[in-house]
Amino acid sequence: MNCLYFHGFASSPKSQKLVALKELLAPEVVLHSPDMNLPSFERLDFDAMVEAALAEARRTPPDVIVGSSLGSLIALEIVRRGVVAPLVLIAPAVGIGDRWISKLPPGDPVEVFNHARNGNAPIHRAFFERLASVRPEKETPGTKVSVIMGRNDESVPFDLVRAVWESWTLSGRLVTGSKFVEIAGGDHGLVAYTGTIAGIIRGS
Repeated sequence: MNCLYFHGFASSPKSQKLVALKELLAPEVVLHSPDMNLPSFERLDFDAMVEAALAEARRTPPDVIVGSSLGSLIALEIVRRGVVAPLVLIAPAVGIGDRWISKLPPGDPVEVFNHARNGNAPIHRAFFERLASVRPEKETPGTKVSVIMGRNDESVPFDLVRAVWESWTLSGRLVTGSKFVEIAGGDHGLVAYTGTIAGIIRGS
């Protein structure tokens, strides 16, 4: 089983959650996670990320696509553009562009915490401005989708993600087998719940 995994913002393919999932899923699931800091973290470009993701999916067609946080928006976008594979969206960062814009300090570039570097790093303001216009979640995915969301997510409002799920449900276009998985004690990282996530990936 071939799994294409997109990590989140200010993260990398070496994130704690991703490393744990690779160990849990091997050898039956081969988890491929390209570095999505494109062309660099300082000049991060959502459109470049999506183009690279499309290229990866065409090079090695995935059996399942997983997106974590910002990576979920990339996953949704490539499915919207015609890639066909079940989706697993972990703490999807829907609507995050607007929230980031409202909290950014003045100036360009801005400093944010980068988990991959374990410290602050500069990033240009244009990334956040572009992200504020990105809404791949507006369309109900054309493939089976599992959303995994922690009730105590400190970065993405649980109720916002639940509202997106309900809009997909009301559309009548959700593929049979799609599900919303609420993790009662879960935070945004969900590192403590990698076993649960691995099980959902296997069953996709």
